[in-house]
Amino acid sequence: MAPDLKMHADEIHTDEALVRQLLAQQFPDWATLQVRRVQSFGTDNALYRLGDDLLARLPRIGWAVGQVEKELEWLSRLAPHLPLRVPEPLAPGQPGEGYPYTWGIYRWLPDEMLSLPEMTARPELALQLADFVRALRACDTTDAPRAESPATDLHALDPHVRASLETSAQWLDADTCRRITTVWDEAMRLPGWTDAPVWVHGDLHSNNLLWDGQRLTAVLDFSALELNDPAVDLMPAWNAMSAEGRRLYREVLRPDNATWARGRARALAKALFALPYYQDTNPEIVERGWYTVREVLADAG
Repeated sequence: MAPDLKMHADEIHTDEALVRQLLAQQFPDWATLQVRRVQSFGTDNALYRLGDDLLARLPRIGWAVGQVEKELEWLSRLAPHLPLRVPEPLAPGQPGEGYPYTWGIYRWLPDEMLSLPEMTARPELALQLADFVRALRACDTTDAPRAESPATDLHALDPHVRASLETSAQWLDADTCRRITTVWDEAMRLPGWTDAPVWVHGDLHSNNLLWDGQRLTAVLDFSALELNDPAVDLMPAWNAMSAEGRRLYREVLRPDNATWARGRARALAKALFALPYYQDTNPEIVERGWYTVREVLADAG
């Protein structure tokens, strides 16, 4: 993906010159640092490395605004209780120099982003991720943000899933479309989560994980952090894991059958949304979408 390729029709352009101007205006102590764009397949934010130790994160689009504030408020509270490192926001930036959104400066986290092939080839990494999810669920929820959007309900997703499937049918054979429809129809009959909501990261997949070549070291991007159905954080079982990794992940987290099936349905829905939207702009997300569809269908039988 070219670093300046837009993924959204109303995406805001950013570049190194803008970041240097914002730093000079708002953070003069960091204004002399070298600014380098970080190639990322993330869809919400443009990333710029500042020197060796810092990162600037600028929302690409309006729906990403507020993520920095959320991470500033919550990650320092959660980090001591989690077994993997999380981003460390240092300061919020303000609109300026023609850029309309709040943005943020973070400490740079070392190690490498984990790719989908690397994650699927190392099923034991599922155990580490499951330990992270379990630790996050155990954190204090006092005053925590709660899911409020109706899109958190599978039934609210139904028309959007069916519309996305119709659009994606041009890349699918008839049998695959039929099987996807069957899986989704079954999901519509699942009971919802009725117990107290739990902390969820909300967007777990391989590209939001760092590793040192052997083990996971950090989890990135807590923009979807909230209290919600635990099924939300089961999605990596299908979007990032092999069958063996999925088995290990389920063994540690021990969801009931309905929650496991809701997680599978959520993973399928997210993949179907992404396939037509990012078909020409984000090959990493498209690859993950196709992988998710295949794994969901294989797991559903």
